[in-house]
Amino acid sequence: MLGVAGGIAAGALATPAAAADDAAERRLHEDWPWLGRYAADNRRLIEARAKVGIVFLGDSITEGWGSKRPGFFTPGRVNRGIGGQTTPQMVLRVMADVVALRPRALHLMAGTNDIAGNTGPMTPQQTRDNVTAMIQLARANRIEVLLGAIPPAANFPWRPGLETVAPIRAFNAWAREAAPRLGARFVDYTPVLADAAGGMRAGLAYDGVHPTERGYDAMATVIEPVLRGLKL
Repeated sequence: MLGVAGGIAAGALATPAAAADDAAERRLHEDWPWLGRYAADNRRLIEARAKVGIVFLGDSITEGWGSKRPGFFTPGRVNRGIGGQTTPQMVLRVMADVVALRPRALHLMAGTNDIAGNTGPMTPQQTRDNVTAMIQLARANRIEVLLGAIPPAANFPWRPGLETVAPIRAFNAWAREAAPRLGARFVDYTPVLADAAGGMRAGLAYDGVHPTERGYDAMATVIEPVLRGLKL
C-alpha cells in the first residue's frame, strides 16, 4: 500500500509539470512568440481607449517586476514581460504588445535569455540586431525608447557552467554606445544591482538572476527619475 500511495503521490506531483511542458510544446508550434499571452488585455485597453504612457517589454525579469512590485505599475504603465523569452520572440511581439497600444514610451530590457540560448544558440550580433529592430519599430511609430541594461548575473541556474558576466557586460557596453545613436536612452541598473565580480549583490535576487522585492526597489531608484522627467 505504501508503494502504491507513493507512486500516486509522485504521479500527482508530476502532472502540473507535464501539463506545463505540453503547453510549451503546443506554443512552440502554434504561437512561438506567445502573441496570445496578452491579446485579451491588449483588446481591452484598445477598446477602452486607455491612455498608455509606457509599456515595459521584456522577459521574466520584467514579468516579475509586475508580480513582486505591482504598485510600481500605476495606471498608464503596462507590463508585457514573458518569462523565458528571447529577443527574436520579442521582435514579433512589438507591434501587438507595444505599438498597438500607442504608448508614449517603451522600456525594453532583453538579452538574458539570448545569452542562455533559450530558443537556440545566438550570436551577440543577432541580439544587437533584434534590439536595434525593436528600437527602430518603436521610433518609427513616434515612441520614446528606454533601453534597459541586462541585469548582472554571475551564472544562470538553468544553464550550469555558462559564462555570463562577460557577455552581459559586452551587451551593456554596446547598448550604452548604441542607444543615443538609435534615438533611445540607455538606463543602467548595473550600479545599484551588481557586486564587484559582476553578479547580483546579496539579497537583491533570489536565484542570482531574478530580482527580489529589494532588487526591484533598487531598480526603481534608477528608472523613477527618468519616468518623472518624461511625466510617465
